[in-house]
Amino acid sequence: MGNREIYAASVAKEITGADCCRSASAAPAKIRSPPAFLWPRMLSPVPDPMTRTERRAGMALASIFGLRMFGLFLILPVFAIYAPTVAGGNDSLMVGLALGAYGLTQALFQIPYGIASDRWGRKPVIIAGLLLFALGSVVAAMATSIYWIIAGRVIQGAGAISAAVTALAADLTREQHRTKIMAMIGSTIGLVFALSLIIAPLLYVQLGMAGIFWLTAILALAAIVLLAKAVPSPPLPHRIVRTAFREVLLDGQLARLNFGVLALHMMQTALWVVVPPLLVEVGGLPVGQHWQVYLPAVLLSFVVMVPAIIAAEKYGQMKPVFVGAILCLVVVQGGLAWFGDDKYAIGLWLMVFFCGFNIMEAMQPSLISRLAPVEAKGTALGIYNTTQSIGLFLGGALGGGLMKHFGAGVVQSFCAILGLVWLWLAATMTPPARRASS
Repeated sequence: MGNREIYAASVAKEITGADCCRSASAAPAKIRSPPAFLWPRMLSPVPDPMTRTERRAGMALASIFGLRMFGLFLILPVFAIYAPTVAGGNDSLMVGLALGAYGLTQALFQIPYGIASDRWGRKPVIIAGLLLFALGSVVAAMATSIYWIIAGRVIQGAGAISAAVTALAADLTREQHRTKIMAMIGSTIGLVFALSLIIAPLLYVQLGMAGIFWLTAILALAAIVLLAKAVPSPPLPHRIVRTAFREVLLDGQLARLNFGVLALHMMQTALWVVVPPLLVEVGGLPVGQHWQVYLPAVLLSFVVMVPAIIAAEKYGQMKPVFVGAILCLVVVQGGLAWFGDDKYAIGLWLMVFFCGFNIMEAMQPSLISRLAPVEAKGTALGIYNTTQSIGLFLGGALGGGLMKHFGAGVVQSFCAILGLVWLWLAATMTPPARRASS
């Protein structure tokens, strides 16, 4: 039997609903990446909808991701305001390290967690990571100095579950629906980031920074309950398939996306070293009123994001939307540096930033799942999440250091240069095959 017959048989088996929860590593040894003549069909909508199990798994895993990321994002809009009230918090470098420290330990643990989940199962690894995340939140909540807050953030980052969660999502969905689940998770990250910007200032006024960290711990425990109650357990793989790590790491298309998520999260974390003090000093807004800028900026950005995603997915405008979103992120840096002289201008540039950020958070995980070889999706997602974590750390550390020694303008110039490099890489990227209309 040739490759065409083998792959066609596996597709037919999936469409009947059989083995929809079977892990990719349990596939027959002969099956590798589908032949080129089937790529457009693989990326095209199929007549059967997602099963109830797939919908339930996708929504639950997106919610788990959202609960964890919501806790992480809540500190971004307010921490630079809070930091000077604790010992050592007047040092901008330490503030940047506190914002980005969890990204460093996430980067160290993403791939080991992914390997562990292949061996011992996804759920035990995810639960262990969420417990570590909750422990780090408690340490930060009880901290009396910037150094103990950094320690808590480091422990938070050791709960690096992103690769394991995305691998579990792949285990529980068929190939033709996997892109939808990845996009659902990516969109949830963008949504909770936007929500955190609105709610965090209000929570800070009511609960204080310690209260936000305690809430973060509670959210992590809630995610464990959701995992246990709502997410089906996939079977353990019969064997671990060895993938060509070097080939995935050096793949040109995937490397562009990995650099993109690195740059995106460097720019995101560095921005929140600059923006909260800017709103206080230039915008004249106390921290409890920052939501007045964030709320309209976020809402307007979603008005732009939805048609942009539709244009990319439904009308084959993937690359123009992708490049346009990066261009938005670059333009924001110059706009804040040269034209961010009042709260209305800052709000305008934040809206542009959220447009680009939310589009990229929805599109990039989807593209990774579509461009990665079938037998190496877990490896590709592990590398992607690792580079994302490195970006979170470097954005905080470099942003804080540049802010301390050179001021906000240099932070924005650095982010603009980073964005231009990303823009050039994206412009040379080959988009995946357009989905055929059903």
